[in-house]
Amino acid sequence: MNCELCYTPAGETLFEDDRLRVLLVEEAGYPGFCRVIWKVHVKEMTDLAHEDRAHLLDWVMRTETALRDVMQPDKINLASLGNVVPHLHWHVIPRFADDAHFPSPIWAAPRRTGISHDQPGLAARLRAALGA
Repeated sequence: MNCELCYTPAGETLFEDDRLRVLLVEEAGYPGFCRVIWKVHVKEMTDLAHEDRAHLLDWVMRTETALRDVMQPDKINLASLGNVVPHLHWHVIPRFADDAHFPSPIWAAPRRTGISHDQPGLAARLRAALGA
């Protein structure tokens, strides 16, 4: 198996426990883009026991809350696609009305040149907001 999320998840770790990790990933034009990655290789939420699903979704919500508190975005996008990498993970993406794609998904064609919402010390501020 050659799963990039099993072996080489790229990004800065904001939180990690024995079941999952929260990463701040580099996505051009989208500071604050986080992934919540389940450590064991499973494809779907229903592959998890109820308590594991609750734990994963709790951390998706904690990540959303931290992003809202730190960045004050206009919207948060949550996505669990797994079409390209069939390993359970959630994208938690702060969105701004003046980003390059808004209101479309970030994977759509850009609508404009976006405004940067990068912040100095973002990873440390998010880590603190997560209580990590």
